Amino acid sequence: SIRCILSTMSRVNGMRVRQIILILSTLGWSWLGMMILHEFGHIMGAWNMGGTISKVVLYPLTFSRTDISNNPHPLAVTWAGPVVGVLMPLVLLGIAVLCKQSWAYLLRFFAGFCLVANGAYLGAGWTIKAGDAGDLLRYGAVPWQLCVFGICTTLAGLWLWNGQGSHWGLGKAGGQVSRRDAYASLAVFLMMVMLEFLAGGE
Repeated sequence: SIRCILSTMSRVNGMRVRQIILILSTLGWSWLGMMILHEFGHIMGAWNMGGTISKVVLYPLTFSRTDISNNPHPLAVTWAGPVVGVLMPLVLLGIAVLCKQSWAYLLRFFAGFCLVANGAYLGAGWTIKAGDAGDLLRYGAVPWQLCVFGICTTLAGLWLWNGQGSHWGLGKAGGQVSRRDAYASLAVFLMMVMLEFLAGGE
């Protein structure tokens, strides 16, 4: 009947909306979370090596940045950003897996995102000497070190992503995703955006 057809279409549309919400919001908070952990690495590196933090920029509309006014060990502090930025998500993923959380796949995506983003940042960034890649070269790192880091982390990130499509409604899942996870992911993203706006940018 027409009513049955309309009901089915409504369910399918609602399912697709949740799928879109899950995918886009996860990309959003993964991007923001990646920058937070990357800067956390720089901050921890500076604090543990006698550096002085003058400013940390975390804002949704710009790239993150940590300004250090006194930096006795700039090479190590610069490396700390991407290294901590890829290790901490893996630790979080490990905890979620050990605790057998159904939403561990979200942290699996996040860990893969951080690996790929940090890997590409250094693995390709050295060619234009941009950001941390440029700083590392100025402080004594050599291009092959950045390339090895970039290749290893990017491949590891892609491996983490492999075979995870069904969680996102892709393939045989036909758009079906967890309603709870979709709205929880959206809430996390909105909360992170709000907190960063409140913290202020430049």
